[in-house]
Amino acid sequence: MIKDEYYTLSNGVLIPKIGFGTWQVASGEECYNSVLAAINAGYKSIDTAYAYDNEVSVGKAIKDSGVKREELFITTKLPSDIKNYDDTIKYFNESLKNLGLDYLDLYLIHAPWPWSNVGLDCTEGNIEAYKAMIDLYKMGKIRSIGVSNFLESDVNSLIEATGFTPHVNQMRYFIGNTQEHLYNYFNKHNILIEAYSPLGTGGILNNEIINKLALKYKVTPAQLAIRYCLEKGTRPLPKSVHEERILANLAVDFKISNSDLKILDKLEVDPSLKRKLRS
Repeated sequence: MIKDEYYTLSNGVLIPKIGFGTWQVASGEECYNSVLAAINAGYKSIDTAYAYDNEVSVGKAIKDSGVKREELFITTKLPSDIKNYDDTIKYFNESLKNLGLDYLDLYLIHAPWPWSNVGLDCTEGNIEAYKAMIDLYKMGKIRSIGVSNFLESDVNSLIEATGFTPHVNQMRYFIGNTQEHLYNYFNKHNILIEAYSPLGTGGILNNEIINKLALKYKVTPAQLAIRYCLEKGTRPLPKSVHEERILANLAVDFKISNSDLKILDKLEVDPSLKRKLRS
């Protein structure tokens, strides 16, 4: 079953093939209940971020789940505007405190630029933040490190400056928005792609072709979209605050035929869906 399947990162660390996302899940009861429901359903991986302002709720759910820490894979992210060594250490420690943990399984630079100034060249700042993350990794405080929303040039700058290749890049990836040039680049460098917004923030679920194929496989459009990401070797991070959907999003133990994958590979979606980035 997919909940018991893993990818192997370039450093040998095992990472569950599917994770539970918490973007736009409100801190407090909503976040706590959804994360607890996800863990109870069998999700072994939770993805959050300092910027989501729900790390405390995620941490409480992890603790109250009763699942052993070593059986869970927890990810959080450095705020997008932190671009120096010392503050990276500071915010990492704040995230650990918020989550009530003594180590992370994955830590990401949330974006190559501040969300308030998308496109700003922060190459030097990213390198400094990345160096701090490498040191934390070498200290055993983080089991794997990576980036989010980074392009080829952004990642190349990090590798050239440090000689250390990220284990993961988290990017917007879904049917109709596969960003083939980035997909090929990260696969070439053995950097696992985490697919956030695998449902296109819900924008692809009414697509006629997706619905037709979902009926063929006797699954929901959301399940088809999540399975597509898995078939492409990426790691989907679906999120929901509804228990029935949390359960359904994990019930993706079916296969999409090669011929149907080719149909989905060529699918065109609303261009506006491709431009939305997650903060």
